[in-house]
Amino acid sequence: MEFFKIRRTIPFMRHALVFNVLSLLTFLAAVFFLVHRGLNYSIEFTGGTLMEISYSRPAQVDEIRQALDKAGYKAEVQNFGSSRDVLLRLHLEKNQSSADLSQKVHAVLTEQDASAELRRVEFVGPQVGKELVEYGALALLTTAVFIVLYLWIRFEWRFGLSAIIANMHDVVIILGCFAFFQWEFSLPVLAAVLAVLGYSVNESVVVFDRVRENFRKMRKASTTEVIDSAITGVISRTIITHLCTQMMVTTMLLFGGPALHYFALALTIGICFGIYSSVLVASPLLMWLGARRDQFVKPTRKERGRDEHEGAVV
Repeated sequence: MEFFKIRRTIPFMRHALVFNVLSLLTFLAAVFFLVHRGLNYSIEFTGGTLMEISYSRPAQVDEIRQALDKAGYKAEVQNFGSSRDVLLRLHLEKNQSSADLSQKVHAVLTEQDASAELRRVEFVGPQVGKELVEYGALALLTTAVFIVLYLWIRFEWRFGLSAIIANMHDVVIILGCFAFFQWEFSLPVLAAVLAVLGYSVNESVVVFDRVRENFRKMRKASTTEVIDSAITGVISRTIITHLCTQMMVTTMLLFGGPALHYFALALTIGICFGIYSSVLVASPLLMWLGARRDQFVKPTRKERGRDEHEGAVV
């Protein structure tokens, strides 16, 4: 399916150096903020208190959040199980016990609505948070390794290396944005980062598949011309795919509430940079790593004869 078809090949690789310099600067800026500011981890990573509150009627999440903010408690508030049950996540302050915090918060909620009933209180220790950080990093590393192996097997090692550099570029930029703005980094955000990694790989595979196809069809074209033609040929598909995906993500961003806000925000950043990296980062890297037609297509007898003749003349 195509909304439009571009008849003339766009020379993307003519500006490959500019695109990659911009990518490098953005990447270094993201790394700088990650190192100097760090991520603002949620209580799943740092430790804190989980409280389950039940009401006799559907809970008004926004009103609960406003009441807690007014009382000086920063909490994540979301429905849990049903519209009458609410789950609170609160950070523990220094020299404060989980039991003491839960009693004070319950008192605030009871003052707002007398039917507020405390169902359970759980403490998430920092050790659990440390394990989540380690397992999250392991999940990213494992995903990256298998992506490289998949692309290596399906295409060639240059394709796998180009794709993983471009995709890790997306991941680092998402993390850098969260570090710069100090947005809360939670488990849903980690899930979004992993989703972006897979999403960006899909776009890279589409472009690479067209590159391999063009190597077989465009026998007299240079590598630069083959890549430009491949990118131009998938532009319509890229716009349709990313536009439809971003429409759904924007809906979550605008109407999903605080529970989905940072998840949708991470996806939005990933989708925008995913288009850029798959087309304008991975493809130039593929060109500079030395991808050639003879890596996919065996030369014809005529071409072999010409090469032997040229070698004999030299």
